[in-house]
Amino acid sequence: MLCTKESLEMNDSDLKWSEYDFTKTPYQDLVRVGQRTMLYRDMFTVSWLLGRFCNYKCSYCWPYARSDRKDHRPTELCLRTVDEIKRQARERGFNSFHFSLSGGEPTFHPGYLDIMKHLSDDAHNTNYTSCHMTSNCSRNMKWFKEYVQYASKFHRASITASLHVEHVSDKAKMQDFADKLILCQEHDVQITINQVMVPQNFARDWDNALFFHEQGINVTLKPQSDPTASKIVDGYTDEMKKALWNGMPQRSYTEAKAKQKQLVERPKPTFRMNKDEEFHKQSAKVPWHMQIEFRDSKGDPYYMDQAERFNAFNFNKFNGWECSSGYRSIIIREPDGSIKRSYSCHDQPLGNIETGFKLFDGPVTCTTGACVSSADSKIPKRKPGTRMPLWPGDNTYE
Repeated sequence: MLCTKESLEMNDSDLKWSEYDFTKTPYQDLVRVGQRTMLYRDMFTVSWLLGRFCNYKCSYCWPYARSDRKDHRPTELCLRTVDEIKRQARERGFNSFHFSLSGGEPTFHPGYLDIMKHLSDDAHNTNYTSCHMTSNCSRNMKWFKEYVQYASKFHRASITASLHVEHVSDKAKMQDFADKLILCQEHDVQITINQVMVPQNFARDWDNALFFHEQGINVTLKPQSDPTASKIVDGYTDEMKKALWNGMPQRSYTEAKAKQKQLVERPKPTFRMNKDEEFHKQSAKVPWHMQIEFRDSKGDPYYMDQAERFNAFNFNKFNGWECSSGYRSIIIREPDGSIKRSYSCHDQPLGNIETGFKLFDGPVTCTTGACVSSADSKIPKRKPGTRMPLWPGDNTYE
């Protein structure tokens, strides 16, 4: 099942923006950062580690990131937690939701598809609901055919596919990996492969990235982080760093494939992104894959396709900034079931999945040295004194 870029509908604007030079962004002068869907929607986000069990044992995996023990919470408890998250978020004025489900390997949670169904059944009561999965995609094609049926009920569905060459080790396995992702693209699931570019194996990893890119699957090149996850490892040449800075082109392959197949008709969002005319002017010029918006001290905008690039530019330190994590975004972690502001924040948890939790009542000041996760980096935040909103209707800076 091959689908080359020549067979897809492309346009010049996609090509232009895919070659955007991220080195020209004035990182030292930026005063506001955020994912565009959070800056311009009434969006509440949940990053949920459904358990640390993983069927892979990668040599480079951090010990705390996986387990041989199936430490999954009961499905009914997960469903009740979803309902409580939405209740508190709605009390604070947020009725758009993004659930990012990960692990371990999340697809081995026995109630994974039940959780997806519970979320999708309530989508019509929300302004917008999206569901994201970070997975090694080791499940078979039968499982993915069932997955896309649930995924089609959301306003948006997406997958970050983690490629682990210790397990996907030959061309046949790589093609099986690709075929499952192409199936999802044909059902309008947005796909990105995360390819960790190990300095010692850079040429091999680059060839692997090209293998998928040439089949119309977007690939994000990630630098290898040190054990603290706050900086990249040594060993990259200047040429390697340049490749990481600008990465592989990100294009609207999924949209083209879904249009060709016409297999999915998604519900329409009921919340307009923003009534701000300036935003609509910008949106007409900025392709969908530019997910991150920056603003400098003059208010000028800059864009980036993936927050995973932040570490390549050493742009992940926001100590002293006002951050909306804990107010309109949370994470749920295992093995203790704690509910926290983010992966990086070291203050007290907001609560626990077993005993309950309470969200913050507004943005709070960051006291953490660095964001160790791209999920944290893209949560809307601003430097002190910056008079720019973090969500539609935000007046907390006044």
